[in-house]
Amino acid sequence: MDMPEEENAHVDYLQNISIPSALISMSLGDSIKKALTNGDMVNIKLDWTEALPHPDERVEYEFWTNSNDECGSKCDSQIEFVKNFKGAAQILERKGYTQFTPHYITWYCPEAFTLSKQCKSQCINHGRYCAPDPEQDFSKGYDGKDVVVQNLRQACFYKVANETGKPWLWWDYVTDFSIRCPMKDKKYTKECADEVVKSLGVDLKKIDECVGDTEANVDNPVLKAEQEAQIGKGSRGDVTILPTLVINNRQYRGKLGKQAVLKAICSGFEETTEPALCLSDEIETNECLDNNGGCWMDKAANITACRDTFRGRVCECPIVQGVKFVGDGYKHCEASGALRCEVNNGGCWKSTQLGRTYSACIDDHTKGCKCPPGFKGDGVNSCEDIDECKEKTACQCPQCKCKNTWGSYECSCGGNLLYMREHDTCISKDGKSQVSWGFVWVIILGLAVAGAAGYAFYKYRIRTYMDSEIRAIMAQYMPLDNQAEVEVHGSHGNV
Repeated sequence: MDMPEEENAHVDYLQNISIPSALISMSLGDSIKKALTNGDMVNIKLDWTEALPHPDERVEYEFWTNSNDECGSKCDSQIEFVKNFKGAAQILERKGYTQFTPHYITWYCPEAFTLSKQCKSQCINHGRYCAPDPEQDFSKGYDGKDVVVQNLRQACFYKVANETGKPWLWWDYVTDFSIRCPMKDKKYTKECADEVVKSLGVDLKKIDECVGDTEANVDNPVLKAEQEAQIGKGSRGDVTILPTLVINNRQYRGKLGKQAVLKAICSGFEETTEPALCLSDEIETNECLDNNGGCWMDKAANITACRDTFRGRVCECPIVQGVKFVGDGYKHCEASGALRCEVNNGGCWKSTQLGRTYSACIDDHTKGCKCPPGFKGDGVNSCEDIDECKEKTACQCPQCKCKNTWGSYECSCGGNLLYMREHDTCISKDGKSQVSWGFVWVIILGLAVAGAAGYAFYKYRIRTYMDSEIRAIMAQYMPLDNQAEVEVHGSHGNV
């Protein structure tokens, strides 16, 4: 709870106070009261499954904490939680499933009291940022301002680590600092903190620049932003107590333990986008193990449409070896795409006999099943061999003999005959045809006539060529009948 210091507090302040509550049905309330009346043990569990917004594949969460380790059981539980949750937090952060931000609560000292002993002991930067004294005694041990400085150093460590792409190192720093630099050993100092920073390989100079001068009368950008972040925005409400977890802009109210917090974070993922960490046996029950979740399944190929999620399960046709299955996910899923025959033969019929394999799967971008040539059937459950011999679709020549085989047929000829499949006919092995001699003689005579005609044409062309050559030669020595006399003029008259 949080109570206003003044009796007539502003109404906005009261509205921002967040008190844990849960609404249940009247029937459930009556059953709880009845069990309590009977003296039964009643265990009520907070289930975050639907309590948190889960809009996308990444969860944003804040952890409001403190570097003080001498505030009793509350400080002990915070340190213990950081140690236990570190592994899971770093896995989620490294793989981009979450965006984590640590925060630290401070308050300011009223201006009229900035020079008082209390403010000087508990505040830095002239009363701008304050924290309570660890021992509640201003005269001994560490002061509140020491806590503020270490809080600032942790916030700056996160800022520098985040800028270098390694925000998850914050968990290592806080864990190591609590172990190596406890207040009880008088090691809650800058020197000890610097050693932890160096061991983690983070730029110490940048952290010191971020911390700045804690005695200066100026605002510190990091702590000023922290004070502004304490104010509630939207449905979150003000952050007024430590520790506080804010998950997807909603304040978490529950046990500060690894499993409980991890369940709450897993509730913030959109269904089917949650990481494997959220699907472990410690976090949730795999509903696909019970009757396959009521989804489609191909037992022969061990392919299922059931997909386990943090909230339960979904029935979605899967993608197997790059092949996408399509369907409703409940009663039917079918492989699709060019490689669909690679997975369970595309759900089609396939069989092998005597070293031969036939498949009804069409290996292209189409879908469906079709029995191959030589078979008939639906292509999914069965394809039966077609007896080509019985149906008279093969070996139709008179001398042919037909023998049916699985998926095909064989033709042969009796006696000394050889079967020619491309012509569906029989010929003698020594070249003497047993088919129609009239047809053969027609072919032979046709070839003879064609040869004679070709020879005659050849002779004609030769003779014509020779005649033209002879005429040309003779024309050079004597006039021919069709040439006019040539008159030659000389001294002796006409010749």
